[in-house]
Amino acid sequence: MPKVTLIEHNGASHTIDAEVGKSLMMNAIDNGVPGIDADCGGACACGTCHCFVEEPWAAVTGGVEMLEESMLGMRPDRAENSRLSCQIEVSDDMDGLVVRLPEYQM
Repeated sequence: MPKVTLIEHNGASHTIDAEVGKSLMMNAIDNGVPGIDADCGGACACGTCHCFVEEPWAAVTGGVEMLEESMLGMRPDRAENSRLSCQIEVSDDMDGLVVRLPEYQM
């Protein structure tokens, strides 16, 4: 299982053993990581699982598809490294992945 670190806006760090094949969002929820609301349950329909992927992990986590792009467009805090964690499928290549969580989910 790859180890993934999610860092809250306040700096609190959570390193979890992430299950391969499951979304980053579900892994975070299953491990009790605060800061991901996931109101739509992972359907890429709300943007409340927003995260910021640290470099150099952008290539490993994949590109942003059209639906994810439209959801990210509603985020006032969107950045170049913004992703929806429901759209990141964990793979073995993500061992060591670091993502930061926004101040709030909306």
